[in-house]
Amino acid sequence: MAAAAAGAERGLPRAPSGPARRRRPEQTPGPSAAEPGAGPGAEPERSVARRLLGFELRDLSRWHRFVRLLHRPTDPAALGAFRAAFGLLMALDVPQERGMALLDRRFLDGLEVCRFPLLPALRPLPLDGMYLLYAVMLLGALGMMLGCWYRLSCVAFLCPYWYVLLLDKTSWNNHSYLYGLLAFQLTFMGADRYGSVDGLFRPQKRNAHIPLWNYTLLRAQIFLVYFIAGLKKLDMDWVSGYSMGSLARHWLFAPFRLLLSEQSTSLLVVHGGGLLLDLSAGFLLLLDATRPIALIFVTYFHCMNSQLFSIGMFPYTMLASSGLFCHPSWPRRLLTRCPRWLRGGLPSTRPPRHSPDCHYGARGGLRPRQHLAAAFTVLYVLEQLFLPYSHFITQGYNNWTNGLYGYSWDMMVHSRFHQHVKITYQDGLTGDVGYLKPGVFTQSRRWKDHADMLKQYATCLSQLLPRYNISEPRIYFDIWVSINDRFQQRLVDPRVDVVRAPWSPWRRTPWVLPLLLELSPWRQRLQELESSLDGHTDVVFIADFPGLHLENFVSEDLGNTSLRVLRGEVLVELVEQQRNHSLREGDGMQLPAGQYHKVHTVSAEPSCYLYLYVNTTARALEQNLTRLQELRERARNGTAC
Repeated sequence: MAAAAAGAERGLPRAPSGPARRRRPEQTPGPSAAEPGAGPGAEPERSVARRLLGFELRDLSRWHRFVRLLHRPTDPAALGAFRAAFGLLMALDVPQERGMALLDRRFLDGLEVCRFPLLPALRPLPLDGMYLLYAVMLLGALGMMLGCWYRLSCVAFLCPYWYVLLLDKTSWNNHSYLYGLLAFQLTFMGADRYGSVDGLFRPQKRNAHIPLWNYTLLRAQIFLVYFIAGLKKLDMDWVSGYSMGSLARHWLFAPFRLLLSEQSTSLLVVHGGGLLLDLSAGFLLLLDATRPIALIFVTYFHCMNSQLFSIGMFPYTMLASSGLFCHPSWPRRLLTRCPRWLRGGLPSTRPPRHSPDCHYGARGGLRPRQHLAAAFTVLYVLEQLFLPYSHFITQGYNNWTNGLYGYSWDMMVHSRFHQHVKITYQDGLTGDVGYLKPGVFTQSRRWKDHADMLKQYATCLSQLLPRYNISEPRIYFDIWVSINDRFQQRLVDPRVDVVRAPWSPWRRTPWVLPLLLELSPWRQRLQELESSLDGHTDVVFIADFPGLHLENFVSEDLGNTSLRVLRGEVLVELVEQQRNHSLREGDGMQLPAGQYHKVHTVSAEPSCYLYLYVNTTARALEQNLTRLQELRERARNGTAC
């Protein structure tokens, strides 16, 4: 990423005063220009590496050369513009996605609620303390935007932000994690060197060069967001078009549906286009020749995302980050187009000043601080390369997908649909059994997909239920979920008391049931069956493990409900009739409405079966309405009998 930032500004307006300088040869604008201050000994012809990457390959051959490369003086204008935009977006994010507007509902003192912190020792402050914490975070974001007391403002935003993020794993997602990373990086950078309040009162900072590593680190971060997201989309579910199967129905894709079918739009535009953009966007943004087309596509992509998903400020943050890949002087050049009478209140358009943080010329001593900054840059990039693939260490957070959804950049790769969730408790002393409403004592629904959160939820329930005369409670979860259009199947073993079940962040969770990947080829057949149904018929595809059973109730509105076995062998128990029916592959039966039944898997392999529901009540109502409309038309036309 040093490639994209190497080089200096050129073509900038000259200061009206000062000693005359020899005019340099004209260069094509772009981040790959020659280093400023290269001196008269610089070669007039640049090598292929310098033209493409912005530096010579020999700059990477020795550590001291690499440190000098990362400390080349660079225009601070683009970084200052990003700082202002990022601070503004975070100020908008605090009351929205961070939840400042809902603090009284989330953190009311005395509220009986189960929370899901990453670290068990983390606890929320009293409500007044949370309001104060959020106020500090908001002021920090505004301070970043203005460049006012810049370092202090970054810390004031960063510390509360990570505290709030780590306090609730259910709010973790990729873009919230990215905000924390960007704020962390900006804390150590000279983003207040341009267009900041600090620059007005500290002349040594005003319009001064910043070292190249400031841009290198931010560009590396954004590049990895794109590229690793693309690598994660090489998953077979995404490539086959199952991850976001229904997204093509959105109105934004209506122009594509004029030429393609909905299925082709989903496969080629949604999945194929998303994969291609993520894999290529970072590379295209880095190169001068391809950057204009890349800016068009990523702008279109993020504007679409802002309409497709409720992801807060993320699309706008990514749009703001695109300016980091352009020539660092682009804000300065933009301001030169403003009327002269307006420039007095705008940041400077003069060339940047020398800075002691940068290294000028090919020779000269390097300070320990510069070596430290280079080492920090390298270690940070290596850490960001490693974390998305570190799930073999934190195996306790792995379920059907790897790790906590939030730091892996596997954005939108997995979609889930929950068919059934049941929470059963048992009194440890009396043996009495009861049921809890799913989500009781919680403020989120994401606990249903993660074993670590299920463990925290069960532990919390075991502490709350004794207040309701339930002694030594045992908690059992029966969660049915489909991932990427597969069969509905259980996530965890419903026979395990999760309160006393083992869980460790470093070991695989034994009570999480495996995803039945061998049934994935069935998805095409399932989609064909679904597409053949009318508007009053619904189908649910079930897969279950040997030795387990599904208890189900057929509503009286579903007067025509049948069950058909697709694979394996099941035993259907009609509870009220006290009768059992054995069904093998291809067999089926009608199920009585208004009654409970149980489906036991008795085969040695997982069973697959489907429920076919016909809403007879809705069908009869529609027929009656149609008949009524016909009678009204006849009455109006005088043809009624």
